[in-house]
Amino acid sequence: MSEIVLVTGAAGFVGSHVVERLLADGKTVRGVDAFIDYYPRAVKEENLRAAMESDSFELVEADLAVADLTPILEGVTSVCHLAAQAGVRASWGTTFSTYIDCNILSSQRLLEAVKDRALSRFVYASSSSVYGETTDLPMRENGLTCPVSPYGVTKLAAEHLAVLYNRNYGVPTVSLRYFTVYGPRQRPDMAFHRFIRSGLLGEPITIFGNGHQTRDFTYVGDIVAATVAALESGPEGGVLNVGGGSRVTLNEALDAIESTLGIKLERRYIERARGDVTDTLADNSRARDMLGFRPTVGLEEGLALERGWMESAVLTPGAAANEEAS
Repeated sequence: MSEIVLVTGAAGFVGSHVVERLLADGKTVRGVDAFIDYYPRAVKEENLRAAMESDSFELVEADLAVADLTPILEGVTSVCHLAAQAGVRASWGTTFSTYIDCNILSSQRLLEAVKDRALSRFVYASSSSVYGETTDLPMRENGLTCPVSPYGVTKLAAEHLAVLYNRNYGVPTVSLRYFTVYGPRQRPDMAFHRFIRSGLLGEPITIFGNGHQTRDFTYVGDIVAATVAALESGPEGGVLNVGGGSRVTLNEALDAIESTLGIKLERRYIERARGDVTDTLADNSRARDMLGFRPTVGLEEGLALERGWMESAVLTPGAAANEEAS
């Protein structure tokens, strides 16, 4: 029997790219997705359109928080756990129970289900949100983790679970802290998607805060490269940052979007959102040393690639992403 890589959250932004990369590398992939309604199902199905044409890909629709995981894990030799409820601003209030189910309970059930299986790696997609508000830049894996959003709390909790299952049961976990991912297939709620879409449509954009906050923007292709590398050689029980290698203000990123689009954006600044941090910057040295990771796509190149996808897949009449809520 061939080796099977399980990719959870397979129909999502990052997950669908990981699936395509693994298939291109000759892997057999089983994808799992719950198709929760955070954004339209049609968008996620379009993300997997190419993968669904491959005989080496199988899609299982299941909610990891409640599903019988035994058949899902049959024959699986490695796991890439990307499934999660995303969104910092949406994680407050009554929706927090969804974040508990999708980010903590689902992760615990999956780790529990694989604890006696012979896996080569269990890669967990964590987030830079676990660091919270800090002036100690660049952010290092051994630095303080103090999330300032419920979303960040749930991502850190699942990260701790991964470490616990490694230490107590030998599950070969490795957690990757992704820093502000962007690029083709970016979720409709994410900043660059909203900004590029609005710019192309001639609509004003809304910015939370004054735009002076900085981010380490990371192109999705670089995230995929690190994730696939971690499946092969990630340090068991370890945690690694995966960042784009540069720090720019949001206003500078908006300037770059204007340059990419060849237009001026009508910017409307509103109050800073709860849970948003002031600055992020990844120290990638551990990922470089252990995975050979080096970001290769700069911000301007990545924005041009996202713009191209936006024009063909989102704004073309009849495109699936047109069904998103505005």
